[in-house]
Amino acid sequence: MAASDSDSDADAAAASLLPAPIHLLPPDALHNVLLRLPLRDAVVCRPVSRLFHETLSHNFLALLPSLRLLLLRHPRPEGGGCLHAFDPDRRHWLRLPFSAFLPNQSFSPVASSPSLLYLWLESPSPSPPSLPSSSSSSTASTAHPPKSLAVCNPFAGTYSFLPPLGSAWARHGTVLAGPGGVVLVLTELAALSYTPSGSGKWMKHPLSLPSKPRSPILASGAAAVFALCDVGTPWRSQWKLFSCPLSMLTGGWAPVERSAWGDVFEILKRPRLLAGAGGRRVLMIGGLRSSFAIDAPCSTVLILRLDLATMEWDEAGRMPPNMYRCFTGLCEAAAQGNAMPTAVAGGNNKVKVFGGDGKVWFAGKRVRGKLAMWEEDELGNSGGKWDWVDGVPGYSDGVYRGFVFDGGFTAMP
Repeated sequence: MAASDSDSDADAAAASLLPAPIHLLPPDALHNVLLRLPLRDAVVCRPVSRLFHETLSHNFLALLPSLRLLLLRHPRPEGGGCLHAFDPDRRHWLRLPFSAFLPNQSFSPVASSPSLLYLWLESPSPSPPSLPSSSSSSTASTAHPPKSLAVCNPFAGTYSFLPPLGSAWARHGTVLAGPGGVVLVLTELAALSYTPSGSGKWMKHPLSLPSKPRSPILASGAAAVFALCDVGTPWRSQWKLFSCPLSMLTGGWAPVERSAWGDVFEILKRPRLLAGAGGRRVLMIGGLRSSFAIDAPCSTVLILRLDLATMEWDEAGRMPPNMYRCFTGLCEAAAQGNAMPTAVAGGNNKVKVFGGDGKVWFAGKRVRGKLAMWEEDELGNSGGKWDWVDGVPGYSDGVYRGFVFDGGFTAMP
């Protein structure tokens, strides 16, 4: 009996020394298995063993489809060195850590391109010389610490700084990013452009626009920038669409208008642009006015879509009434048995709109802990899909904003 037990123990010990069956696969068969993994699972498997770490290289992971996420940013980031992201396919919230590779934990994401994320990083302040300095200058530097624009691949854990910019660009500029590392920073009077394959410097372009560009977007399929401008009076806004080719940022801005469009820009209150699916459509989202009066209340949120191939507008989606009531506070008031204030019932300026590439999310102070989501359908004729996204992490006293990020390994800083 003792001999039998010792034999079984020896067999168990010998079996434990054998490699796992997957380690015995030929390289081609192993690659075939790993190529079937979603990118998120492949990244998780990479540190499991030396074989996986060597096989799941950055070049191999670049072959896998990208992971589309909604990346959130809070207007008052609390630090912690991480960002929250939502996976719409799995309907699951993720926590992306950045503290392991970024030089500090104070950062703000502003834009993305395939596999790359752009963010403002607080620059380390150099030691001041031993000279007297005024209290006003020290107070100003404390209120607005210097920031630098950086680009990173959060999945690969790599980053690099772009050429330095002035503090005014960091405080007032809108950052747009496109394929090939193209970066634009737009303000009211000028724009900066940067291309890694170019001179390696920021190029300045004056903006010949009638007013400050509102919600500029980069339509990658059309290789152009689109923005709304207010050409009305101080008493009544009148919006007009402008565009500029990326190849003609200096002097290339021109209005985009057709006589057949009629009053398409008059029916929306506080419109905002987002990129449609595929980079060949422009979405315009705003509150649907109940009349053309200046203080007319909004009845819901309307999504209009401009096809850049045909230059025709159509209605892409309309927020369901029950969903819109939650943003106006009607649901909250009804649950508490209170009367709804007229100003709140008619307003729509508390709804924050963000997203891109055919996906739109809505946030509001009266909708705690969740977001409304709209997805553009493939054919573009069904009104899209509306749904609630629950369990928004870290939701406290502020309203989230964000943008779409296609995580992957197809580009590195």
